[in-house]
Amino acid sequence: MPSLPPVRRLIEALIARSSVSSIGPQWDQSNQAVAELLAQWFEDLGFDSQLLPVPGCPGKFNMAATRGSGEGGLVLSGHTDTVPYDEARWTHDPLRLTEADGRLYGLGAADMKSFFALAAEAVQGLELDRLQAPLTILATADEESTMCGAKALVERGVLPGRHAIIGEPTGLKPIRMHKGISMEVIRVHGRSGHSSDPALGVNALEGMHQVIGEILAWRGELQQRYRNPLFAVDVPTLNLGHICGGDNPNRICGQCELHYDLRPLPGMDLGELRGELKIRLGGLLADSRLRLEMFSAFEGIPPMETPAEAEIVQALERMTGQPAGSVAFGTEGPFLQRLGLETVILGPGHIEQAHQPDEFLGLDQIDPMVQILRGAVRRFCL
Repeated sequence: MPSLPPVRRLIEALIARSSVSSIGPQWDQSNQAVAELLAQWFEDLGFDSQLLPVPGCPGKFNMAATRGSGEGGLVLSGHTDTVPYDEARWTHDPLRLTEADGRLYGLGAADMKSFFALAAEAVQGLELDRLQAPLTILATADEESTMCGAKALVERGVLPGRHAIIGEPTGLKPIRMHKGISMEVIRVHGRSGHSSDPALGVNALEGMHQVIGEILAWRGELQQRYRNPLFAVDVPTLNLGHICGGDNPNRICGQCELHYDLRPLPGMDLGELRGELKIRLGGLLADSRLRLEMFSAFEGIPPMETPAEAEIVQALERMTGQPAGSVAFGTEGPFLQRLGLETVILGPGHIEQAHQPDEFLGLDQIDPMVQILRGAVRRFCL
């Protein structure tokens, strides 16, 4: 049976291939080198590997490698991209794997390039010629920015398997629920003028003051209507993150802009929430001379929930000895669910290390994760 280099060298090779994704073009990079490397690894292990260009996104690729056929099956999924980084804040070279203090340091070590190396290590220890159901390794583009890779998979609509594990950093704990997230922009347009006479203009900043009051009242109502005690923060959250408007104290503010994020619980629909707030704010300013503009800076990730009784949930609870929980961050899980996959989030490392200088993966996470993955493949494919 063909074999790959030791797992540490696999992680090292992934870290060395920079694949930042960002909505800022000055930071955004192709993930082609990572996707091609993964395709080659799994081709060498007897998988049928496909490099899938993401339509409308030059330089962006998904990778799907499948072995075996039949009903059911398992998908091991992750994203190939990382967030941007400030090298000056790193003690270690972010693109060179460094081992120190029982940890592996590098950009993507926890979130989440290492997962692919551990998946490769796991499948090498199995009798893949005996697969009774398909095993698929899925690597996506741009999870950290636009989700274009996951969206392209949904549009393509074909992915072998019935169950999925997404290897985001969860400290080896299974996660069956997460909140959604959207990032929204509100602009209030007025008319500038000399501040000596309020009648010379229409103050957009004063209009935004009314808008913020209504948003906070709406947030309070949402938190009364929706609650889930399985989450650490058991209500939907809405954060006012950025505001700007006007240009000088002696001019009436002609335009004001607010950015906020909304994190709904499972069972809440992002489209319905946007529509509800639009109606409220439209009524608020209907009799003023102000004009309201609302749009999404980020289309958003829906909330996810996989039933507690799902096979994949119960199997991973047994393997890890931990009950499946919930998190407040978003993943590609809802997109895999649209493809008919019962999905659990479970991976090595901790979310606290993600998106941080000196990101690391503890060495003590590696072997347990490999054993969990082997157990899952045996359960659902062998």
